[in-house]
Amino acid sequence: STAIALLQRFYDSNKGVVSIDGVDIKTLQLKWLRGKMGLVSQEHALFGTSVKENIMFGKPDATMDEIVAATMAANAHDFIRQLPEGYETKVGECGALLSGGQKQRIAIARAIIRNPAILLLDEATSALDSESEVLVQRALDQASMGRTTLVVIIALNNIQLLRIINILVAFVLILTCESGCCTQALHHKNC
Repeated sequence: STAIALLQRFYDSNKGVVSIDGVDIKTLQLKWLRGKMGLVSQEHALFGTSVKENIMFGKPDATMDEIVAATMAANAHDFIRQLPEGYETKVGECGALLSGGQKQRIAIARAIIRNPAILLLDEATSALDSESEVLVQRALDQASMGRTTLVVIIALNNIQLLRIINILVAFVLILTCESGCCTQALHHKNC
């Protein structure tokens, strides 16, 4: 999460340089930099408007064709069509009328409708049940194609998300455990 905050310049590093393609991000216009990124986090922000309007927060001038394409890539189109008013269905405050998996797939559609060069996934599947996680995982696999993707994973059982990455950039990880030894988890045979 800290790496994502640094990339988006929510704060700047005290030491060292954060760069993209060898360019210090402090030299880039903030609006331009953030415009090149799409974020899907565990804490997705949905508003009490329609499904369509929530997706359009990613691209206010999006056409209906673009919205449908984004929802298809996010594995959301089928469930949206089944809602009482389809894309015009109000989702309730904070998406209260949708399941966790449905909210997450709308958040993915909102991120990818921007066609970002960099996709940031901050614990994007950590709060989902196993059925929803499979659907969201497929959507993230699709959304990550052809773009740089930075994945933050806390739970080791979410490590399967890394199959979408061709190049793994290692960050220094500080693990905090309530009990047990963290090194045991890191040496788990599936990691």
